[in-house]
Amino acid sequence: MSAFLRSVSRAAARPSARAFSSTPSNRFARITIVGNLGAAPELKASSTGREIIRYSVGTNTGSGDNQTTSWFNVVSFAEGRFRDYLLGLPKGTMVLVEGDVSTGSFAAEDGSKKPFFNIAQKSIEILRRPQQHEEGHEGN
Repeated sequence: MSAFLRSVSRAAARPSARAFSSTPSNRFARITIVGNLGAAPELKASSTGREIIRYSVGTNTGSGDNQTTSWFNVVSFAEGRFRDYLLGLPKGTMVLVEGDVSTGSFAAEDGSKKPFFNIAQKSIEILRRPQQHEEGHEGN
């Protein structure tokens, strides 16, 4: 057997390893959303008292009369200048959000359990700001 075939057969016998990293893989659920802010982001306090930013992103699927909107609620733990920047984004801003997803359930008022999922923002990119229309100026 040639040296090449021996190295190939040894590599095939090894369990598959990630070629791009020497660290063990972490399991996570990640989501990417491209859509428009449904409202300006809001600063809220979590149950532990930590300040968080909450906002919703709407995405459209379908066309014409068959178009539907899905809403995704996102939280951000941004601080400092980035927090202020995020809080200054107006409704309608088109964003690309990447975040980690976690799931859970809560007890509804009727006693039933309702599923939900949380999206914790890892990054956000502003794709387009909404157009501002000046008063007394006709848009084209």
